[in-house]
Amino acid sequence: MAAPKVAVVGAGVVGLSTALCIAETCHSCSVTVLSDQFSPNTTSDVAAGILIPHTYPGTPIHVQKQWFKETFTYLFAISNSAEASEAGIHLVSGWQVFKNTPKEELPFWSDVVLGFRPMSEAELQKFPQHRFGQAFATLKCDCPPYLLWLEKRLKATGVQMYTRKVADLWELHSEYNIVVNCAGIGAHQLVGDEKLFPVRGQVLKVHAPWMKHFIRDGDGLTYIYPGIHRVTLGGTREKEIWSLSPDSGTTKDIFDRCCSLEPSLRGAQDIKVKVGLRPSRWCVRLQREVLSQGGVKLPVVHNYGHGAGGFSVHRGTAKEAARLVGECIAALQGSSSRAKL
Repeated sequence: MAAPKVAVVGAGVVGLSTALCIAETCHSCSVTVLSDQFSPNTTSDVAAGILIPHTYPGTPIHVQKQWFKETFTYLFAISNSAEASEAGIHLVSGWQVFKNTPKEELPFWSDVVLGFRPMSEAELQKFPQHRFGQAFATLKCDCPPYLLWLEKRLKATGVQMYTRKVADLWELHSEYNIVVNCAGIGAHQLVGDEKLFPVRGQVLKVHAPWMKHFIRDGDGLTYIYPGIHRVTLGGTREKEIWSLSPDSGTTKDIFDRCCSLEPSLRGAQDIKVKVGLRPSRWCVRLQREVLSQGGVKLPVVHNYGHGAGGFSVHRGTAKEAARLVGECIAALQGSSSRAKL
C-alpha cells in the first residue's frame, strides 16, 4: 500500500509530541496536525509546565511512573543541550511543603526527580505554617517556547500543520488512513466522552526575577514556579467549570496565598492572568479503536485526558500512542496484502 496518512487532531503539548513521536518512529507514513488552535492559544500555553506528577486513580502506578520517567529523561537531555534556552526547558530546585505529614512520604516519582530528600528543620523554618516537606530538583518547560520548539521540530521532519476545526473524526476518513485524537478537553464534544470533565485553572504570570526556587503546597492548590522569564503563581482546581474568563476575586486569593508562602512576592510586577481548562478523567485515555460506517473502517488512536499532569507525562504517553499507530499501520498493511491474495 501507499505510505499511510496519519492525522493528529490537537496541537497542545500532547498533540505536538504525539505527532513528533509518530514521525520519528513510523518512517513510512506522512503525518499532519489539524487543530483549530495553535500556540499561544492552547490550554498547554496556560500550564505551568513543571514536572511533578499528578496521580491518575485509574492508571496503574508502574505505567504512570514509566510515562514520567520517559518524559523526564527526554526533557533532561534537552535541558543539557544547546537548545535548552530556545525550548524553554531548565532545571529548578525547590520545596514541596505540607501542613501535616502525608501518608506517602516517598511518592512514586521520588527516584526520578533529582536529589529527593526530606527537608531539614532549618529549611522548614522558612514555612512556619508547615510541619513536613520534601526538597528536590525537577524540570520546568516554559510555554509557549516549548510548543514553538516542538512545531519547529515537526516542520523539520516534514510534518504538515493546518488550522482546521474537526467536528467529527469520521469526516477525516476519506483523506487519512489513521486518526489520532489528542483533542484534550475538545474530546468531550468530538467523541462524546462523558467521563471527561474540565478542571478550571486560573494562574498568574508575574515578573519576580529574584525567585529562583519553586515552592508548592502539598495540597497542590498553591504554588510558585519560576520560569526563565516569568514566575507562575497558582492556582485553582474547579471541577466542571467551563468559564475561561478570569475572576478578580480569585486573582487576589491566589496572590495572597502565594505571598503567605513567599512574602517577597508582594514586590512582583506586571501581573498577567491566564485561565485554562484541564482535560480531566479517571485515567488517561490511551487506546486503539476502529470506527466503522457502511463497511468502511477508520482506525483511531486516542491520547487525551491528562488533566493537571499533561506536561509530566506527555512524552511517555506520546511514545505509547506512536506504538499504537505502528500497530494500526501493520494491521492496514496486513489487510492490504491479504486483499491482493
